[in-house]
Amino acid sequence: MTEQRRVLLLAHPGRARARDVACQLVDALSGHGIRVRLLPDEAEALGLADNEHVHLAGAGDPSADCELVVVIGGDGTILRAAELAHESGTPLLGVNLGHVGFLAEAEYEDVSSTIDAIVERRYTAEDRLTIDVSVFRDGELVTRTFALNEASVEKAARERMLEVVVEVDGRPLSRWGCDGVVCATPTGSTAYNFSAGGPVVWPGVEALLMVPISAHALFARPLVVAPTSVLAVEVIAPAEAAGVLWCDGRRTVDLPRGARIEVRRGERPVRLVRLHEAPFTDRLVAKFGLSVEGWRGASERRRRGEDGA
Repeated sequence: MTEQRRVLLLAHPGRARARDVACQLVDALSGHGIRVRLLPDEAEALGLADNEHVHLAGAGDPSADCELVVVIGGDGTILRAAELAHESGTPLLGVNLGHVGFLAEAEYEDVSSTIDAIVERRYTAEDRLTIDVSVFRDGELVTRTFALNEASVEKAARERMLEVVVEVDGRPLSRWGCDGVVCATPTGSTAYNFSAGGPVVWPGVEALLMVPISAHALFARPLVVAPTSVLAVEVIAPAEAAGVLWCDGRRTVDLPRGARIEVRRGERPVRLVRLHEAPFTDRLVAKFGLSVEGWRGASERRRRGEDGA
C-alpha cells in the first residue's frame, strides 16, 4: 500500500504573494499525490477553502502525521509555525516573502525548485536549540512556555527603567537599571539579540545568550554561557514600573515586582528544513548584504603562491 504523504501549509494571509504561492504549492503537491492541509481560517483568508485539493485541519494538532510544515511568509510566520508544531516536532520549511527572512530556506523566486525538493524528498532537517521559560510569582510557577529565538524581559512603561537582578547558575551576577534583558538562542542571535548589541552565534554552537538593553551599570555586557546553564531575571522595580515578558515576540506575560523568570535549554528542539549545504557565513553575507569585495580565499592565494607554502 502506498504511503499517504501529507504537508501542512501555513501562510501569511496579509501578504499579496502568499495566495499565489499557496495556490502553486497546493496544485503542484496534490498533483504528485501529496495531501495538503490548511488551517480553516487561513484557507478562507487565502480563498482556498473551496479548493478540491485542500484538506482542512480538524481539532487537535494540525501538524500531526505531516512530514513537513511549509511556511509562506517571513520570520514571524515561521515563529508562529514553530509554536504550532512544537509538540509534534514536524520540520519547518520556510518560503520567504519578508525582508531578511533568516529562518527561511527558500525565496519567493525558488518556489518551483522547492516543490521539486519536497516531491523528491531532497531535503534534510536540523535541530535548533530552544529555551524553556518559567515565570514565578511569590515562589509559585504561574507560566511555562518556550522560545526558538528569544525570551525578553522588558519595561512596561516607556518613561521608567526596569530594575532587575540577573543570575547565572543559581548565583547573582549583577543588578541593572535597564530597558530590558534578552535571553536568546544561537538561532535568535541574528534577531532581537543582534539589535540589542549581542554577538552573532553560529547555529551549530550550543550556548545560551543574555544581553542587557540600554543598561545603566558598570558591568552590562552580553554574556554567552553553557547550554547547561540556567539564566534568571528577577524584577525588583516598584510595582508601577513592572515589566512584561515576550517570547519570540508572540506570547506575553505581565511581570509585577518580585516576578522571577528562569530560562534553560528547551526539552524539545525545533527542526528546520535545509535544501542546501551552504555555510552559515554565506547566509549572513546574503541576508545582511555584507560587502566581501577584495576577498580571494585560501585556494586563490595558494594558486598565486602567496601563503608561504
